[in-house]
Amino acid sequence: MTKVLSRTLGLGAVLVVGAVAISGCSSGFGGLSTYGNNKVTVAEVSNIETYTADGALAEARHHFRNANYGYSAAFYKRAVEMSPKNADAYVGLSASYDQLGRFDLSDRVYATLYELKGGTAQYYNNVGYSYMLRGNFNQALVNFRKAKALEPNNLVVANNMQLLANAAAQNRA
Repeated sequence: MTKVLSRTLGLGAVLVVGAVAISGCSSGFGGLSTYGNNKVTVAEVSNIETYTADGALAEARHHFRNANYGYSAAFYKRAVEMSPKNADAYVGLSASYDQLGRFDLSDRVYATLYELKGGTAQYYNNVGYSYMLRGNFNQALVNFRKAKALEPNNLVVANNMQLLANAAAQNRA
């Protein structure tokens, strides 16, 4: 089942809308492989060590916008390694891992992001989105409410709350 979902990326709260499958991918895409439980792996980029932090971040954003999440994860990971205080890189890395269904990895990145920036509206929105992708609607709502309390007029949070309500209603039907 395919849903259209939104999330914020980058500290500038860029709205990214993409069609994503709620369940894990069943086959590789863009030259990526799958493993055991059909989750897509992070891409291997042979020349990634030649990228600067800024170059990797630009490349990561490009791949994320084009739904090449394995490659975006690889480049965001490079950006994090090169610039460990760059919150934008952590936000993108966690979002890429979420899109790949690698919630074990995104949870670790979210923990680091929290240590780096604290509980911002963007943080709670993205964690809520992660839980929505997992089908954990209760935890998604908890996090979206925290984001809304911090930024009551944030349209991305409002949109995600509506998407969650729609998904929950469809799930009950």
